[in-house]
Amino acid sequence: MKQQPFAALGVSAGVVRALEAHGINTPFQIQILVLPDALRGQDILAKSPTGSGKTLAFAVPIVERLEAAEARPAALVLVPTRELAVQVTEVLQTLAPARGLSVAAVYGGVPIRSQASGARTAHVLVATPGRLQDIVERRLVSLDGVRILILDEADRMLDMGFKPQVDRIVRLLPRSRQTMFFSATLDGEVGELARAYTHVPSRVEADALPHSLEQGEVDHRFVPVTSENKIDTLVGLLEEAPGLSLVFVRTKRGADRLASRLAKRDVAAVAMHGDLSQSARERALARFDAGKVTTLVATDVAARGLDLDEITHVINFDPPEDGKGYLHRVGRTGRAGRSGTGVTLVLPEQQAEVSRVARQNGHHETFQATGMRTAPPKLVYSSRRGGSKWGPTRARRKI
Repeated sequence: MKQQPFAALGVSAGVVRALEAHGINTPFQIQILVLPDALRGQDILAKSPTGSGKTLAFAVPIVERLEAAEARPAALVLVPTRELAVQVTEVLQTLAPARGLSVAAVYGGVPIRSQASGARTAHVLVATPGRLQDIVERRLVSLDGVRILILDEADRMLDMGFKPQVDRIVRLLPRSRQTMFFSATLDGEVGELARAYTHVPSRVEADALPHSLEQGEVDHRFVPVTSENKIDTLVGLLEEAPGLSLVFVRTKRGADRLASRLAKRDVAAVAMHGDLSQSARERALARFDAGKVTTLVATDVAARGLDLDEITHVINFDPPEDGKGYLHRVGRTGRAGRSGTGVTLVLPEQQAEVSRVARQNGHHETFQATGMRTAPPKLVYSSRRGGSKWGPTRARRKI
């Protein structure tokens, strides 16, 4: 896709200057696809992976289309996690002053009254569904003036069980509004939700993988380990890493336990998971971002919304459950033109399942080269003329 400056997409001079002041000069693919229609007020249905630049794709239209004198809040951004709420708020706050606008965030883990006070007076409100529903039910903020709605990482909100809250919130909004829906997938229930919330949307789709993965800037590795040498292998990988490393585990308890074990091996590590208070999570992330600790041990939920360009290694200490999870994890390295490494540690009993994950994301040959056991292609049942037959998914045909 031909690159073009933000001004050519319809972005005002003031907002362009605000972008340039933060080193943002060239739009990403998702921004090129979304901005022209979004700036005209059209509903947007966007399939976009982690790391695609989607935050600016909706932040710029919000700032451009709101006026300082209108009712507040006039724009609502729903996100699945506290971390993503903080990061989206920070992006919006870099642009909002160019148009005389204010931004506030509401999420769990901090006093509700102070958040509600900021929410009532902000032009743009960034919120997690549970906390926002609580504030609205207490009548601490009104959504009557909202004319722009963003649902960011909608698939994750469904995965986390937020659909009832989101439905109740959307029913409170004016019907005459612009809705922009961003999700890594638009299949199944997510697609149904998208169709219910949008009206004659412009549908766009960024690359199926983040740019860095498509361009081969991420080195994908699968490493066989045993229970006895797994920690030693991890420590060796972390010692080789030139920058920040994000290590994924499945459970909150596992994150704390692994961070403690790494500390005993003189590896500067900190855990981040949902049981930490918001202030503790922010301190952990700030230490990691500043390089005071070089290893962040996180669960999938705690890492959602984490967007740091300096992460050089993503290590799956516990393998992801599926190909989608793999993309969300490894997509956090190889950002902004940098190279990155994605490593998955594989116990003997995990080899078959991880081979399926590798196959789903086009890394089957890389996995095979390790010599580990691979699983056969999944069999599906398809009805055919002259009888029925079991066959591998790659051989399935339509009739």
